[in-house]
Amino acid sequence: QVQLVESGGGWVQAGGSLRLACAASGHTFSGYDMGWFRQAPGKEREFVGYITWNTFTHYADSVQGRFTISRDNDKNTVYLQMNNLKPEDTAVYYCAATRLRATISRTDYAYWGQGTQVTVSS
Repeated sequence: QVQLVESGGGWVQAGGSLRLACAASGHTFSGYDMGWFRQAPGKEREFVGYITWNTFTHYADSVQGRFTISRDNDKNTVYLQMNNLKPEDTAVYYCAATRLRATISRTDYAYWGQGTQVTVSS
């Protein structure tokens, strides 16, 4: 089992940047594919992007070119760099882990963090 803790959320003006971090503990981090999801008020949790154990990345169309996922296996941490933020990016952001192949479906991830709030003002 792996435990995940997100950090780095906050408030930013449109056009600004934030970097979220997700620290993992409890198991061999390097063997997990990692995903980022977000949930806005009144909406379902949606896929943002993922990074595989061998650093292949895939992003939702809505964030492609603005967000970048990376991982540091020595630090057991995955990052979500968010640039050119828009008000519609406002949400609680969650990281998730799977020992299976990463997908865009939240049901394929067994482990979740508690989430971190990102608020983008116009």
